[in-house]
Amino acid sequence: MIRIAALAFALAAPAAGQAPEQARRVTITRDDWGIAHIRGRTDADAVFGMIYAQAEDDFPRIEANYLTALGRTAEADGEKAIWADLRARLWNDPEQLKRGYARSPQWLRRLMDAWADGLNHWLAKNPGRARVLTRFEPWMALSFTEGSIGGDVERVPLSQLEAFYGRRDVAWTAAELGREEREPSGSNGIAIGPKLSANGRPLLLINPHTSFFFRAEQQVTSGEGLNAYGAATWGQFFIYQGFNEHAGWMHTSSGVDAVDEFAQTVVRRDGRLFYRYGREERPVETRAVTIRFRRSDGGVGERSFTTYRTHHGPITRAEGGRWIATALMHRPVAALEQSYLRTKAKNWRDFQRVSERRANSSNNTVFADSDGTVAFTLPHFVPRRDDRFDYTKPVDGADPATDWRGEHALVELPQIVNPRLGWIQNTNNHPWTAAGPDSPVQARYPKYMDTFGENPRGLHALALLQPAKAVTLPGLIGIAYDPYLTAFDRLLPPLLAAYDALPRSDARRARLAEPVERLRRWDRRWGLQSTETSLAIFWGEALGEAVAPTSPRTLRYDAMATAPADTQLAALEKAVARLRTDFGRVAVPWGEINRFQRLTGDLVQPFNDAAPSTPVPFTSAVWGSLASFGARRYPGTKRYYGTLGNSFVAAVEFGPRVQARAVSAGGQSGDPRSEHFNDQAGLYAAGNLRPVYFHPEDLTGHIERTYRPGE
Repeated sequence: MIRIAALAFALAAPAAGQAPEQARRVTITRDDWGIAHIRGRTDADAVFGMIYAQAEDDFPRIEANYLTALGRTAEADGEKAIWADLRARLWNDPEQLKRGYARSPQWLRRLMDAWADGLNHWLAKNPGRARVLTRFEPWMALSFTEGSIGGDVERVPLSQLEAFYGRRDVAWTAAELGREEREPSGSNGIAIGPKLSANGRPLLLINPHTSFFFRAEQQVTSGEGLNAYGAATWGQFFIYQGFNEHAGWMHTSSGVDAVDEFAQTVVRRDGRLFYRYGREERPVETRAVTIRFRRSDGGVGERSFTTYRTHHGPITRAEGGRWIATALMHRPVAALEQSYLRTKAKNWRDFQRVSERRANSSNNTVFADSDGTVAFTLPHFVPRRDDRFDYTKPVDGADPATDWRGEHALVELPQIVNPRLGWIQNTNNHPWTAAGPDSPVQARYPKYMDTFGENPRGLHALALLQPAKAVTLPGLIGIAYDPYLTAFDRLLPPLLAAYDALPRSDARRARLAEPVERLRRWDRRWGLQSTETSLAIFWGEALGEAVAPTSPRTLRYDAMATAPADTQLAALEKAVARLRTDFGRVAVPWGEINRFQRLTGDLVQPFNDAAPSTPVPFTSAVWGSLASFGARRYPGTKRYYGTLGNSFVAAVEFGPRVQARAVSAGGQSGDPRSEHFNDQAGLYAAGNLRPVYFHPEDLTGHIERTYRPGE
């Protein structure tokens, strides 16, 4: 069956240099920001044009995403990528993906065919641009079906995968152990219902916090009812976070536990491997995996592995003499169906019907529609488990009681529909405060429904939404960029108390008098000219480095707030010294330090203090800023440069006519020669969202060019 499908694809492919028929049925209109508005006769035509336009803007990021998903990065980057490739291949086996393509419904196969045709048409017109993937096959779309920045598979620690399959000791990294401060890479979603909006129309804030330049802003429409606008992850043919003329959806990273580890007791009998399960011994499944890699001399090498699997999942590491199997959702076909079909949902009922596929495992959804419904739900894939066990740690895979017991139905998950107060928020925090007093009650749900707890952004959103009235679209944008830094409400009082308790004879009292007084008077709001923001963040970073989290899943706020007085004060002295060393004075405006810079189209950006950059007033989400800018120093720099946080931001008003404003980090194009490479940097830094040209008439006077991929 697979051979027949492959043959049909080959026969349908156009001759070299000949444009596919679909290329002549698609129109791409670039607006004055370079954003592509794609229109096709059918959904498949639209998909063809959508992915072709993405390839025009940034093919290297498309290829990088599929090298990652297919486990082929080492073919481009060399041996260092072998372990990430092996991790991907534990789940994404090409032969299984081909079988999944063959079993897919016809409508989905047409979309996958169009996706491959669009990429191959671009490659035919741009020979030599691919590093490895010189031809895309339709089944490859099933390797990357969920648009978030890191799939569930990235929960598997690469160091321990290498230790197990490389048969050598490899130390856990600080990041894997949770002993390294990491920028939150989640998102904010806020929905405002008709009773709370000024004009009775629902509003939705779409504010993903991801790596910059991770998604393309696009509009894609067809004669078959598709009309979606928003952010599409490079290489995917669906709008991941966005809206259509009736509804909008915002995904935020969830704390629901949907990835578990099972400790397997493995024994060898007559040369074969078995694992204990209850009173039986089951055979360990094996599969050969060969990873190709680029050698330093430019040639191609190979490494072959025998991988292992139990009914819980593939073996990914060892601990305490037992093998660890990782269980997670792997439903490529259903996941791709759900990701695409929800973009055509006209209301909450449609959205829920699509969600019955239960193939979203990692993201909450904040939703709004033109009927006036605002809603929130957890990921739709939540395994049912015995709540006696702590699944945040490996459980005993030999005990049948630890097994997943099917899945929760959607009605069993924490969800909110049309809360009485009229607002919903999620900032990657728990769902128990998502709608104030109308939120789900934690005691009614298993503990595995959340592992994140609250965070400073959640507290910030609550403080803004609880008193909100008559919210407008500009008002919602104002909430999204409110400058208050809630984390310092908890962190600063212990520092001030530590200073006030110093004996008058202590030399630190005089040395720290001025910086302490500035922090005491500070209104705890970020701003380009705020010198207190610079001092507070340098102090907070120094304090965070001085304390350790109590567990891999615990944020550092508890440890920071309860640090000994001497540790608090030593961190402030370190912050003062850093400011003087790097900038020559203590009172340094935050905008002089915190910068947005885009110099090249490289996947990993270089940074240079001597090159042009744009000052950014908002801060890391660590400190409670809803607008997130994850920035730090790099080798050779004193300034901070951002690489993740606010990436695509949109605010949408639904009603008889959709109105929206949006901004993307840098610009639409990944080509430094394009005028749209960095044309949005100023708007981005200022939080000045530009109008979205959603309706055809909105484009009037704003069209840069219109063309067909076949021309």
